[in-house]
Amino acid sequence: MHQKQSKKISIFNSEHKIIAWTVLSLLYFLCAFLVLQPHWGLTVEDSLAYFNTSRFLRGEIQFSELRAPFPYRLLIPAVAAYIPGDLRNVFASVNWVSISISSVFLAYSVNKVGGNCKQVICAGLLLIISVPTFWYGSYLLTDPGAICARTIFVVGILTGQPWLSLFSGLIATAIREENILLLVWLLVFQRKMFIFNIGAIAVAVAWLIYVRWYFFAGLPSYVWVPSLNTILAVMHDTRAVLSILSAAIVVVPLLILGFKHIPSELNSLKSLIILMSTPILYAALSVRVDGRAIWSLYPFMIPIAVYARFHMREDRRK
Repeated sequence: MHQKQSKKISIFNSEHKIIAWTVLSLLYFLCAFLVLQPHWGLTVEDSLAYFNTSRFLRGEIQFSELRAPFPYRLLIPAVAAYIPGDLRNVFASVNWVSISISSVFLAYSVNKVGGNCKQVICAGLLLIISVPTFWYGSYLLTDPGAICARTIFVVGILTGQPWLSLFSGLIATAIREENILLLVWLLVFQRKMFIFNIGAIAVAVAWLIYVRWYFFAGLPSYVWVPSLNTILAVMHDTRAVLSILSAAIVVVPLLILGFKHIPSELNSLKSLIILMSTPILYAALSVRVDGRAIWSLYPFMIPIAVYARFHMREDRRK
């Protein structure tokens, strides 16, 4: 009897796991596609700068139309630029695929640490059915690609595949520069691969230098100067405050509740949350931030968040 209950809960580990994962993945892709439709391929503020980076790589606009620091986050605009087709649709499709893959790997991460069927399914849904995914997911931004790379990084950590984490950390850094901190985390916590981690950091630094001072040499310089006035300005910006609150209002409370019930394998995500929050805090002191800041932490928060209420219900049944 106990064995049957275990099979029912762990369908993603049963003899039907290939079918289960295929169906779940297709549902995630479909659900993400529907959620992203309202803003599909639109450009506003930052997204216009990334769109122009892709247009420059296609030879459609001049170098003088680029605006730092956005072209330095090269990988996603480059992928979109070199895929044939209408650029807006291609860029939005890259982000759709990134969100969908992220949801699958979030579910996979929770499954690998022993999560039950509901927790596994909810892990992906917490990313897809969220305000920042709805609002920003199909704008032409680099955030979905970075979230995808971060999610694969987490999979590498939780499944004991440091090479996967190393590779995804490099990809994440090529998408957005702050992700070099993932490689720093590996250097500190994965000491068996110390030499390879040092090498990966060197490669990442070389890439950032090449992109900024060679590939896009000549762009007007920019400086982020920390100031408390920046935070005060955001506090008076209703749109920014609502964006941040909407990104945090579901996942953060679940995260706090989930800390009490997580398996030991997820403890490593606590230090990742703290480390990857530091660029957000610096940005909050320097420029206008919005809900994307919280959204970027979902790969580390969601595997913990799904242990909040579902685990408590199980305890009551026992």
